[in-house]
Amino acid sequence: MKVLVVGGGAREHALCWKLRQSPLLRDLYCAPGNPGIEALATRVPLAVEEVQRLADFAEEMKIDLTVVGPELPLSLGLADALAARGLPVFGPSRRAAEIEGSKVFAKQFMERHGIPTAPFALVHDAAEAAAVRGRFGWPVVIKADGLAAGKGVLIVNSEAEYDTAVHEMLEERRFGTAGDRLVVEAFLEGEEVSLMALCDGERVLPLATAKDYKRIGDGDTGPNTGGMGSHSPAGVLSAETAAHLFDDVLHRAVAGLAAEERRFVGVLYAGLILSPDGPRVLEFNARFGDPEAQVLLLRLEDDLLPVLAAGAAGRFDVRRLAFRKEAAACIVLASPGYPGKPVQGERIAGLDRASAVPGVEIFHAGTDRAAGDLVSAGGRVLSVCALDTDLVGALRRAYTAVAEVEWPTKVYRHDIGRRVIDQG
Repeated sequence: MKVLVVGGGAREHALCWKLRQSPLLRDLYCAPGNPGIEALATRVPLAVEEVQRLADFAEEMKIDLTVVGPELPLSLGLADALAARGLPVFGPSRRAAEIEGSKVFAKQFMERHGIPTAPFALVHDAAEAAAVRGRFGWPVVIKADGLAAGKGVLIVNSEAEYDTAVHEMLEERRFGTAGDRLVVEAFLEGEEVSLMALCDGERVLPLATAKDYKRIGDGDTGPNTGGMGSHSPAGVLSAETAAHLFDDVLHRAVAGLAAEERRFVGVLYAGLILSPDGPRVLEFNARFGDPEAQVLLLRLEDDLLPVLAAGAAGRFDVRRLAFRKEAAACIVLASPGYPGKPVQGERIAGLDRASAVPGVEIFHAGTDRAAGDLVSAGGRVLSVCALDTDLVGALRRAYTAVAEVEWPTKVYRHDIGRRVIDQG
């Protein structure tokens, strides 16, 4: 099969790494890819937002399956453009992807279909924001309606912080058009967990549980990011509870989307919080989480390619997926300044030694080449991942590899998984 992976981050690197293992694979392309992907796939110099050019390429090359990694091309209708040309794609249509592309739609959708979520209010302007100020106590969560690269969620602790955040989002356009509407919702305490499933429009194949860490700093401090680390299993809920949640949340969401003529083909992600009042959905995503994809794909035993191809055709031919019993962990290395204005162009070395640590795989995200050197070229730059018999071992291996990466200013969390281990 000829396969095109769309995206250029660590998630797409992990997808290429897994797909390359399939005996069904003939040619693998990645647009735009990154330096780490070069050893696995032919890079195509097309940006993820170039929807029509990507569709043209897939048609010209007679691509048998396109796998879409990031949310932006999905929200721009890449799956629709490919489907219009009769080209198989594993990724939801624009209408189905609205469950991620619009926080307002997602909250109203959950309300319509009885999916548990935090109490919320919708805000279109400063007057409406003032009217709901303090309704849910403090702290409170403010979310930009549209896509904001994982940074459009703010937690504010007082009226003054609330007013500042609303002004920045609605008046100063901090997140551009993504902030045209806001969701204001109650802040919920508890452990967060990621549930993901592969969907063929009707059926759902649950993936293993995972947990990611959004805040930039140790102890869950500082601003939200796209994710600073992850591990699988999540370690914070039982298999029985996870099975119930897949039924109550993901199956219900897929059925609800189908009922609203938004048939969902792709990866559906539910970010949940295990609150004292029970699990609540914080957000839906319409694709693999990043960095959760990295640890899930390390643990997945099945050949991924035929599963995705069957899903794109609307007919899964397996009922469950097999995962290794081992645990997987991921430590994200980021540039100084992230998630604000990351410093770029810094030299990175030592990856050969880091990769030589047993059980370790390193996936590139924001990297580039300059004068023969590997350099930083983004916010999140590398995902250092490892497998071992348990989470303690996987984290030990991952952090050992991190220490081998020669990049003096690298930013990373030192406490990924620590609370889960302490509670276990």
